Amino acid sequence: MIEPRPTDSGGSAPGPSGAAVPVVLVDDHHMFRTGVRASLDARVAVVGEAADVDEAVAVVHEHRPPVVLLDVHLPGGSGGGGAEVVRRCADLGGATRFLALSVSDAAEDVVDVIRAGARGYVTKNISASDLSGAVVRVAGGDAVFSPRLAGFVLDAFGTAAGDVAVADDELDRLSKREQEVMRLIARGYTYREVGGDLFISVKTVETHVSAVLRKLQLSNRNELTRWAAARRLL
Repeated sequence: MIEPRPTDSGGSAPGPSGAAVPVVLVDDHHMFRTGVRASLDARVAVVGEAADVDEAVAVVHEHRPPVVLLDVHLPGGSGGGGAEVVRRCADLGGATRFLALSVSDAAEDVVDVIRAGARGYVTKNISASDLSGAVVRVAGGDAVFSPRLAGFVLDAFGTAAGDVAVADDELDRLSKREQEVMRLIARGYTYREVGGDLFISVKTVETHVSAVLRKLQLSNRNELTRWAAARRLL
């Protein structure tokens, strides 16, 4: 369940226009929808809810919100789940953007809904503040993915995700160990998980991450993820 916690994603101010971003929330679990609605901050306003494919299509067409928060596994319709909702709302064009919010981090679920036209995919362990920030970013035209999922999109879409050549001079600034740490951190691994994979201490991981950010002139792991994804290093 999503619970508010401090993040570096920008506080709880409203969206860029000064007003909360209207959102339709689609999930077949009422308790989850209630939790998300209560957790989203002042940047987001839930204007409608739906629990299945057909209801979602109707509510989205009724409200035409800038963003739809959408579970990928939904009952109803022809069995296409969240991806079917996106396809059946294609007539709304770019005025309504879809952000998948799911417990699943399976590659096939990610790729299916993105191919249908969703603008991003985050998992349900995201913090409330980060989710609100993701909604604002999608409303502004950005594509947003949980770090572990970015690689699926790059693999599936190849050059469509940005065929940017690896900048050898930038990578050369990093030692072999720093490159290993960089890739894992960019994929969303915790410091403890990185240490376990590489058989080094958490303190050593912290030291390597600090060195990586300094050498690449980046401020945080979100910037590192974007840097790595743009160079197809995930």
